[in-house]
Amino acid sequence: MREPFMTGGTDHMDSGEKEIDKALRPLSFADFTGQAKVVDNLQIFVGAAKQRGEALDHVLLHGPPGLGKTTLSHIIANELGAGIKMTSGPVLDKPSDLAGLLTNLDPHDVLFIDEIHRLNPVVEEYLYSAMEDYRIDILLDSGPNARSVQISLSPFTLIGATTRSGMLTSPLRARFGISSRLEYYDAKLLTDIVMRSAEILATPIHEDAAFEIARRSRGTPRIANNLLRRTRDFAQIKGTGTITVDIAQFALNALDVDARGLDDMDKRILNTIIDKFKGGPVGISTIATACGEEAETIEEVYEPFLIQEGYIKRTSRGREATEAAYKHLGKLMPQHLRGNSPATCSELRPRSRVVEFSLRLSL
Repeated sequence: MREPFMTGGTDHMDSGEKEIDKALRPLSFADFTGQAKVVDNLQIFVGAAKQRGEALDHVLLHGPPGLGKTTLSHIIANELGAGIKMTSGPVLDKPSDLAGLLTNLDPHDVLFIDEIHRLNPVVEEYLYSAMEDYRIDILLDSGPNARSVQISLSPFTLIGATTRSGMLTSPLRARFGISSRLEYYDAKLLTDIVMRSAEILATPIHEDAAFEIARRSRGTPRIANNLLRRTRDFAQIKGTGTITVDIAQFALNALDVDARGLDDMDKRILNTIIDKFKGGPVGISTIATACGEEAETIEEVYEPFLIQEGYIKRTSRGREATEAAYKHLGKLMPQHLRGNSPATCSELRPRSRVVEFSLRLSL
């Protein structure tokens, strides 16, 4: 799956960038910013498992990309005093791939599987007994000589990460004792992250500049850190080395990241729906073809933020651009489409209270 530089993982980075990315990752719950409820609960679960001398229950971390699922997995391993092995769903092609990882785990170690929703179904079947009973059954030979050999495993913790929890099978989901959803960050928390990262990078930065980067970061720490690194480059070449708000605005505009955090692909998606398909509804595959992007990338990387910000709504017939999208792009929304935009959470809450109150009166 191809992703833009701002939202992607670390596969596209050279060794120097990867080292920087590693340096920016917090190593303990105390250093982790945001996701307070998730972190508080994980601290309890980890502490209890350590006191009992047991392996931590298997953990499912789900939510949009870049919010800290991988970082939290490393923190869990660090707090447990355990080792961690990293892999991803698409890499585990055969049961033997999984067996090789599981049999090399020490007691209470962590196995992290990214994109766990993309596991091969055959591999997933082998994972069930490993998660429940700490054993796997390996089939040797084939035909009439086939026989099953049971291999015992050390107690371990599986941490699965996914951006699409709805694609997990029910049997797999049921085997996770802990399930936590990570949410988008607000600008204040992201500002704190940018300030911390700038200090680690030994880059002087003004707080208003950190806020400017934060508010254009789509609520995502990974994007905030990537934008900080690129803004640092502009400060070095175009300024004095200090990131001021003017440098931040100049850099972010040069990177085609607007004041609401929308980049060129976001606007291409919205313009495609509005200009080519009259505002929708239109299917995701059609949008992907028209934009020259993979449907899976649009669904996992771009669409969640556009829906969260109220620029797109999903219907049974496809995606539609909202009035907010037309306004943001400076386009006039056709009269027949007005009034169809989704209500915000703040608009819905008062109505629910009125309905509840009227029901009480009728009783």
